[in-house]
Amino acid sequence: MAQPYAIGIDIGGTNTKFGIVNQSGEILQQNRLQTNKYEKVQDFINELHEKLQPMINEAGGIENFSGIGIGAPNGNYYTGNIEYAANLRWKGIVPFAKMVSDKFGLLTRLTNDANAAAMGEMIYGTAKGMKHFIVITLGTGVGSGIVIDGKIVLGQDGFAGELGHTIIRHDGRLHKNTGIKGTLESYASATGVRETALELLRQYPDIPSLIRQYENEEQITSKTVYDCAVKGDQIANEVFRFTGQILGEALANFVMFSSPEAIILFGGLTKAGDLILNPTKQAMEASLIQVFKNKVKLLFSQLPEADSAILGASALVMEAE
Repeated sequence: MAQPYAIGIDIGGTNTKFGIVNQSGEILQQNRLQTNKYEKVQDFINELHEKLQPMINEAGGIENFSGIGIGAPNGNYYTGNIEYAANLRWKGIVPFAKMVSDKFGLLTRLTNDANAAAMGEMIYGTAKGMKHFIVITLGTGVGSGIVIDGKIVLGQDGFAGELGHTIIRHDGRLHKNTGIKGTLESYASATGVRETALELLRQYPDIPSLIRQYENEEQITSKTVYDCAVKGDQIANEVFRFTGQILGEALANFVMFSSPEAIILFGGLTKAGDLILNPTKQAMEASLIQVFKNKVKLLFSQLPEADSAILGASALVMEAE
């Protein structure tokens, strides 16, 4: 008989969220700690254990748990290592899953955060019952998890599916972290929305815009652009049209690569709703050859944003039962 609970851990560059999840996909308890506070990874794991142990005890003890699932930047499912994560203090190759397993005495599986999100969608979310789909996370960056025949696509080294770093504009906008020009993440992330807004404000100095009320450029974010767009601001609306155009063209490439049943969009940028969905859908369909047209559903995730990362991570071990 399968154990009733799993632990889901989502490691972000700033905060780590974790919780106890049951087989219905309900988070019974959760908490968080600061990731970047800990210079040494073992100190971080010790603190994680200290915070989780009372939750484990309240759920009846470790024997009631199938394991620990972890989503992390540059997490490698095959090795359980976090490898060269740019936004974490722990550099190089960190045998994170083994260290956590040794500390807790539980089966531990680790993957990258976007793959964890895809697992969460397949077990608990919009993709329940689907065997062919792609999850695109639109946040500070652009992540992706690809599922074909009911399995996450991992590739030879565990790092397959980096669709955010595919080039969608030849010799386009520079991605500062990678040094590559014209990648999807440079345009279709929250960071990209901000960059597009700043470019359009400079390109059209004579067009009035509510965005110009922010005297300090640091105050301009994807949310402030959205707030202006819903008030009918011309430049703000053009930002979302342009972003949707690029995202839609990229999604068309992904459709013709894997022929998914659906593409599920998740993350902060989806709060823009139809402002991002409509131009994305239009550009995607316009960029597809006939055999793929009007076949692929473009959906928003229905998982609660605050909980989805924990659910997705827990699905790594819950699904194994």
